[in-house]
Amino acid sequence: MPKENTKTIAQNKKAFHDYFVIESMETGIELCGTEVKSIRNGRVNLKDSWCSIDDGELYIKGMHISPYEQGNIFNRDPMRVRRLLMHKREIMRLFGTVKQDGYSLIPLSLYFKGSKVKVQLGLCKGKKLYDKREDMAARDAKRDMQRAIKERSRG
Repeated sequence: MPKENTKTIAQNKKAFHDYFVIESMETGIELCGTEVKSIRNGRVNLKDSWCSIDDGELYIKGMHISPYEQGNIFNRDPMRVRRLLMHKREIMRLFGTVKQDGYSLIPLSLYFKGSKVKVQLGLCKGKKLYDKREDMAARDAKRDMQRAIKERSRG
């Protein structure tokens, strides 16, 4: 997760349900002015987004940034492909891992670090159906336990 002096804007909770996060890293993202203003207003969705490596560059796809209300002609396509900023050496390492081991690159969160917009990118392995069921059962058991503790402390 992002460190101190950050403000989280959007999280991809579905990614944690659908994938095992093996490794996470921070990247910058290339945006235009009205997109940054929309992000400041929290008008961004990472739910069905993913990353791909094309021609040695890292791109985020499927991320929706709503048009800025006062942006008029300066607004861009909300679903446009955006470039992520990372060193070539790191991109090539990720490319090799994704191709060889069958991992996916999934954006986990979008946040401000100072005045810069950053993306927490996860190197992820897809979960099987039984893994998802196991996680849901554990989450339900934890929720029931917390509920019981709360009821006991009231009574």
